[in-house]
Amino acid sequence: MDILQRLARFLDKPLFPWKKLIVGFSIAQYLFEGFLSLCQYQVLKKKRPPKVLQSEVSQEVFDKSQAYGRAKAKFSLISGLYGQIQNTAFIYYDVLPKLWALTGSWLLRFAPARFTGEISHSIVFVLSFIVIQQVLSLPTSIYHTFVLEEKFGFNKQTPKLFVMDILKSQMLSFILAPPILAGFLSIVQKTGNKFFYYLWMFGAGLQVFMITIYPITILPLFNKLTPLQPGDLKTGVEALARRLKFPLHELHVIDGSKRSAHSNAYFFGMPWKKHIVIYDTLIEKSETEEVVAVLAHELGHWSLGHTTKLFGISQAHFFYIFALFSVFINNHSLYQSFGFHNEYPIIIGFILFSDALAPMDTVIKLLMNILSRRYEFQADDFAKKLGYSTELARSLIKLQIQNLSTMDANWMYASYHFSHPILSERLAALGWYGDSKVGDSDSKSENVAQASGREL
Repeated sequence: MDILQRLARFLDKPLFPWKKLIVGFSIAQYLFEGFLSLCQYQVLKKKRPPKVLQSEVSQEVFDKSQAYGRAKAKFSLISGLYGQIQNTAFIYYDVLPKLWALTGSWLLRFAPARFTGEISHSIVFVLSFIVIQQVLSLPTSIYHTFVLEEKFGFNKQTPKLFVMDILKSQMLSFILAPPILAGFLSIVQKTGNKFFYYLWMFGAGLQVFMITIYPITILPLFNKLTPLQPGDLKTGVEALARRLKFPLHELHVIDGSKRSAHSNAYFFGMPWKKHIVIYDTLIEKSETEEVVAVLAHELGHWSLGHTTKLFGISQAHFFYIFALFSVFINNHSLYQSFGFHNEYPIIIGFILFSDALAPMDTVIKLLMNILSRRYEFQADDFAKKLGYSTELARSLIKLQIQNLSTMDANWMYASYHFSHPILSERLAALGWYGDSKVGDSDSKSENVAQASGREL
């Protein structure tokens, strides 16, 4: 505690160059990530797949995968520049203090007197900021969905569904943000210098609460879950769950195909009551044993304690964030650098603190990716020991082909960005030495996308 207090005094000095430091790091981070993207772009110009994949992947698939990778790299550079311009403009044109003043005037004009305090003001400010960010992100979201993904055959969204998803997301923000923000700010206001202990407990409880209500109230707004029908797949998954003593409660199929051709499988729930969710596209494009192999990998994460360890790491990370926030919460030089000279709102302090914390978050992201790749190898090995080595290898190759995933990577780019090992590394670890083109010999295949929960 004494260390935090000394650090707080050191950083709270008049004329401390907060604005220059934060903008400077933001630009440096963009340039660094741009450099990594250019390194990866050179790999994406290669004409032949890695040697280990030459017997598995046709030249046509490889060429299309490389083209998709280059298109995503260009999009990343341009969207990153767009975001960088936004961020810099927000800082140099004092958008935060102007929006804070504007939302305060709205409350004074339209709200009853009891709703004009800091908590109410912070809620209106954050909701307004969310709407602004949503509007500003529309050009890149529209291009990514209806141009880039459409060009390579992945987009299944209609404009109506796209708009409805945005409206539902905004509705959730307007429902969930006010009570969460009110709780956050009340804790800081009422618990003194040790607020970060209580804030950490509040965050942990909130995570558990969201895990509990997500499948009941939030997921149905966007997707439909239906019970997996009796058959070989259900029998195989239930047998696997019994073999591993996995507390399976329900097996669901999710209609992921209404948005994307990508697919996945994951599980969620409390320690004593788990649900497994399988994308309809995964079932459609894979053999039964391959789907079971994918789930053997997923349940490997559970059996090896990866989900519990990652939850523990996230709690330690939250505690570290809230403890450091106690250093910045009363840092008047930070507020004043960004145009707040007469009032020091807690939520503004947290936003500015988050920007100041960005360098450390970059390091943490790198370390978490290293840990995640290690866990992926362990989960693959778990499935291998269960006897699913061949099926998992075939499913990984199908994922790669159907998803047009990157088949090779610059080592610096992969270390910084990839949470999963590249395919050639995973096949080598599985001991796969197939000599036929899996994607050509079997019309059923799958591709993977990010989803909540553990993913392949």
